[in-house]
Amino acid sequence: GGGGAVELVAARVPVLADHPLVRGPRFKKLKIGAGHRLDVKASGVFVLGIGHGNKLLTDLHNCHLTKVYTVGGLFGKATDDFSDTGNLVEKTTFDHITREKLERILAVIQGTNQKALLTYSNIDMKTQEAYELAVKGLIRPMGKSPPIITAVRCLQFALPEFQLEIHCLHETQQYLRKMVHEIGLELKSSAVCTRVRRTRDGVFTVDDALPRTQWNLQSIQEAIRNCQLKVETELEKTLG
Repeated sequence: GGGGAVELVAARVPVLADHPLVRGPRFKKLKIGAGHRLDVKASGVFVLGIGHGNKLLTDLHNCHLTKVYTVGGLFGKATDDFSDTGNLVEKTTFDHITREKLERILAVIQGTNQKALLTYSNIDMKTQEAYELAVKGLIRPMGKSPPIITAVRCLQFALPEFQLEIHCLHETQQYLRKMVHEIGLELKSSAVCTRVRRTRDGVFTVDDALPRTQWNLQSIQEAIRNCQLKVETELEKTLG
């Protein structure tokens, strides 16, 4: 407050591992891996692997499981990054848009992506194998493919705002924002994405997630135990 220079002095804190009352082997490292990532403008389920769980992350990635998002949109404007926080590019009218028109566009998107799903799954749909996989819900691309929307529906509609539920594979959050932008164009208007929230990542849902206030050893151990069975079941079903 006096306007003088502040001098920082480094302080050495004793290492508790060297304390004579601490027993057991010294802790060395704990490997933590990230599953399907979320960008800085998205929220929701973010899966982490701890220790041996990192191999399970790789196995789950090879399962190519569906992820579910709740995506918000706002008609009437367009930005350079398709989000409501980007630089404004243009404003448009939206009074002509109805829920029925929006749902027709969503049906076209879902139909087009269903064809792509069958193409990249490399399965002959006339075979017994295709029937058995369809019954188990296992028709999915088991390799690289473009982003695929397996299902999409309108949850809320109150002009100029709307909210979608999107089931998808191999997507990015930016791809979903661009999808909102393209829906606006198809409806002879424009739209920006107001939120992207992942509610499911494969077998993991929001109910499995730990809020920041529960980031402690006991809660993490309990979360691992609760999810262990369904992870093993999914891996057995998909990868055998």
